[in-house]
Amino acid sequence: MDVGGPGAAAVTGIPAFAAGLCDDAAVFPPGRAPLAAAVPAHRRHRAAPYARAVGPLVLPATALDDLAPLLAAGPDGPLDLAITAPAGPAQAAGALAAAADLPVDLRGLEVAVPSGQTADELIRAVDGLRTDVPVHVEVPRDERRPAIVAALAASGHRAKFRTGGVTADLYPDPDELAAAIALVVGAGVPFKATAGLHHPVRNTDPETGFDQHGFLNLLLAADAALGGRPAADLAALLAERDAASVAARVAALPPGRTAAARAAFGSFGTCSITDPLTELADLGLLPAALTEEYA
Repeated sequence: MDVGGPGAAAVTGIPAFAAGLCDDAAVFPPGRAPLAAAVPAHRRHRAAPYARAVGPLVLPATALDDLAPLLAAGPDGPLDLAITAPAGPAQAAGALAAAADLPVDLRGLEVAVPSGQTADELIRAVDGLRTDVPVHVEVPRDERRPAIVAALAASGHRAKFRTGGVTADLYPDPDELAAAIALVVGAGVPFKATAGLHHPVRNTDPETGFDQHGFLNLLLAADAALGGRPAADLAALLAERDAASVAARVAALPPGRTAAARAAFGSFGTCSITDPLTELADLGLLPAALTEEYA
């Protein structure tokens, strides 16, 4: 992940904390954009003034067959892509083979852990993929979590946490998520997050009533974990709902701590790219002009 150096924000308008932060998960719920719309939209994001904040287009392995004709018909260069394999490493192997025949720049692979698979079995299967792209393993919310995180630390793979979804039970509370962040940061395992992170700061969705995590809260929790703060302090940061306070804390992070926090918390999946960036602009963390034409 390139978070840039001093002065990068002055050149691009994107501060270091936001560089590469937003993975384009447009086809996933709740957005559910059709693939034929998501691909050209992603290319527009990558050509926009805020492009430095945009990560790859994230697609499920099952979408690759439908992706091929969309790419063959276009004159643009390779599509930057990350692939999810919700069925586990076996599905990931097929996805890697399919992607090899496509004009894509594969930036990442996200692999779920099948029910009953042990940490040792998982790592053997992931290592067997023999890919040089970063692999994020979606760490399950069960008793296997500590062993899997330890195995990821030993193998050099990364973690992925699901932070929400279409039902309330898919949202870990601040204590659970704080413990997970403390675990991976303590083990030196970078992580990404996906689902439910629709806003920069913790909030309650008015339509569903679900309490949703904020992606800036996660960034501050990662910074706190790197500083050796206890899980209770991380949980308090995750629970903070004062948007102005959270934004001020992010803006005040020194460059070295920002870079370290972003190395720990690499990105999050969002079904809208412009919405979170517009909200960051509303908080004074991005220039509003970056997104005005695209909002």
